[in-house]
Amino acid sequence: MDNQETKKGDDLTPKEIVKELDKYIVSQNDAKKAVAIALRNRYRRQKLPKEIADDIIPKNILMIGPTGVGKTEIARRLAKLTGSPFIKIEASKFTEVGYVGRDVESIIRDLVRIAVELVKVEKMEINKKKARQNVEEKILSILLPEQKKVRGPAAELDLKNKQFSDTKEKLRKLLNDGKLDDKTIEVEVKAGRSTPFEIFSASGVEEIGITISEMMPNMFGGGKTKKQKMTIGEATEYLIKDEQNRLLDMDQISKIAIERTEQMGIVFLDEIDKIAGRESGSYGPMVSREGVQRDLLPIIEGTTVNTKYGMVNTDYILFVGTGAFHVAKPSDLIPELQGRFPIRVELLSLSQKDFIKILTEPKNALVKQYKALLSTEGLDIQITTDAIREVAKIAEDINSSSENIGARRLHTIMEKVIEEISFEASDITNGRVTIDKEYVLNKVEGIAKDTDLSKYIL
Repeated sequence: MDNQETKKGDDLTPKEIVKELDKYIVSQNDAKKAVAIALRNRYRRQKLPKEIADDIIPKNILMIGPTGVGKTEIARRLAKLTGSPFIKIEASKFTEVGYVGRDVESIIRDLVRIAVELVKVEKMEINKKKARQNVEEKILSILLPEQKKVRGPAAELDLKNKQFSDTKEKLRKLLNDGKLDDKTIEVEVKAGRSTPFEIFSASGVEEIGITISEMMPNMFGGGKTKKQKMTIGEATEYLIKDEQNRLLDMDQISKIAIERTEQMGIVFLDEIDKIAGRESGSYGPMVSREGVQRDLLPIIEGTTVNTKYGMVNTDYILFVGTGAFHVAKPSDLIPELQGRFPIRVELLSLSQKDFIKILTEPKNALVKQYKALLSTEGLDIQITTDAIREVAKIAEDINSSSENIGARRLHTIMEKVIEEISFEASDITNGRVTIDKEYVLNKVEGIAKDTDLSKYIL
């Protein structure tokens, strides 16, 4: 693995970020550049003196383009690429304040929870060595309990202590070599897991971080322990995780998580076009799209949100909005919200040439996926260049004659092409199947040409 592959998030230059995205996403260079610059600018801001850095706010991005062209995939890959707290959420899931539904501030609360989990994983990895040492001593004390203090001649006591130490070290070596893994011991385990069901309500109980387990600890075990028999191998794994958790300083973790959320958090607001519009259209239980926009505005402009881990300032969180904008236009968003997304990026519809690349080039290319899946049955699938070109052509034709769903059309067509082979894979004895243009046409052409049928099947 080269050095660039081991780098994460803000350590990557814009060109390196684009290069990483190129491994999974075909075309859409403008969108890739925009997110790459936005990520790098956060790194640059952190290098500035505080008095200058405080005045530099993130330039939020609005991605505009039809479905299936890579908007969501960019979000998914950014989540894996960056070490920052990251959340992808559909804007249409939120409702105007005063109605039943999710409160927009829950975006930030969820983002902080993600940050806490990220920091916990990091700290647990740091604590792993210490935890392993503690667990080793705990298991050794079970295998070889400490001797009771007895009186006697000093020489006799010294001999007993030496024998005890020698035996303990022999056991330690056997334990480290894994030769005791199958031996059964009795360890203390938690009697019940305190199930942290979060209470979501309009009264704001969630905001102060109350959970059912905290209100009624006895119902969920409340920290009681019980004796349980298990092998040393199982006990080691269980006790290390338990010890890692015990070594965590949650106050420190919360502080780091909040700071990381404030300085490095990314919110990916999908389907933002679904809430575009400046008129309610009706009254009563109907929730106005404009109302949802106005509720989102303070979060995006910068406000302070109360979470169970502490107060979180949203001034420097990066927001990336995406939408197809088939019906609504970006100008249908309220002016204040438009102003908070200064960078506009248009993602283009995909062509036959793009489809061919999507099928073959990315690390997670569809052709590679199907070959890997069927290889588990001992089947070697060969898909010819003509077959791939034909699949791409059919996808482009159907997208142009009916609803354009972009690269998602490839999934449907490929599934239809592979369906029979996949069904028969376990019984195919020669271990090799070639899919050529004729095979593709045989499976798909009739459906593709029947407009009414293709709407339902492809």
